[in-house]
Amino acid sequence: MKPVRVRAPKGARVFEVHWADGYVGKIPHELLRGYCPCAGCQGHAGTIKFVSGGDLELEAITPVGNYALSMSWGDGHASGIYSFKYLRSLSEMAEKLEAEPESKRPRLARG
Repeated sequence: MKPVRVRAPKGARVFEVHWADGYVGKIPHELLRGYCPCAGCQGHAGTIKFVSGGDLELEAITPVGNYALSMSWGDGHASGIYSFKYLRSLSEMAEKLEAEPESKRPRLARG
């Protein structure tokens, strides 16, 4: 499934993704950046852990083929490629994840 629209207004702290089935996911920038799937943040294998820190200003969103989006952050970090499957999963879990203290946030499957 592919997003039909994404929004991340300048200065906002929530990334919004609209899906073809009508679902609208809202992911706080803290979670989007903290669960960055790039090898620099996560290594090359295994599950994805929450990594705190980094600039939370989302500067740019770029399509990657027909399967993902790339995020560029205010501090220049731009190597995370978020597959549509991973974004959908993260958006569906965002409310629960946000309620967890950082130290208790679970690891996520790659996808």
